[in-house]
Amino acid sequence: MSRTKRPVLWISTAMVVLAVAVGLYLFQPWRLFTTNRVDEAAPVAAGQHGAAAAEQLANGDFISHEHDTSGSVEVLRLADGKTTLRLTDLRTSDGPALHVWLSDQPVEQDGGGNLDDGKHVDLGDLKGNEGNQNYAIPPGTDLSTFSTVTVWCERFSVSFGAAELEQAA
Repeated sequence: MSRTKRPVLWISTAMVVLAVAVGLYLFQPWRLFTTNRVDEAAPVAAGQHGAAAAEQLANGDFISHEHDTSGSVEVLRLADGKTTLRLTDLRTSDGPALHVWLSDQPVEQDGGGNLDDGKHVDLGDLKGNEGNQNYAIPPGTDLSTFSTVTVWCERFSVSFGAAELEQAA
């Protein structure tokens, strides 16, 4: 190999290694094969007469968008007036930068890329891609304006799955 081709080979190799490293960082492909199970107990709040059951305000079932997603969701009002979002029997793929959102956009069967078009409330990082989880809804959140819950991937701006909330009777 001539001496003039060596710098080109080194630069090309360095660029390929850098591209692979950036791709691994962004896509985290190993997360397709990982599972993080969380099993939190259903929330209860102590009232004046001991522990009280939570009142269900809304519920729904997940449909899949970018990844197979199943489970149910409910919005609960505790005896102390706080509201909590509960995910039950959640199953979805693990992924980078997954969050639980309340959105004011309707759930669409095909896709779910619309869920960041309007208003949304970020309830925090998804605790696990399987199991039962609770998320505090910030005080002052007007629940009548949010009709959807989504597992949202912030890195790629896609919904893994979403549930349309139906008001409890």
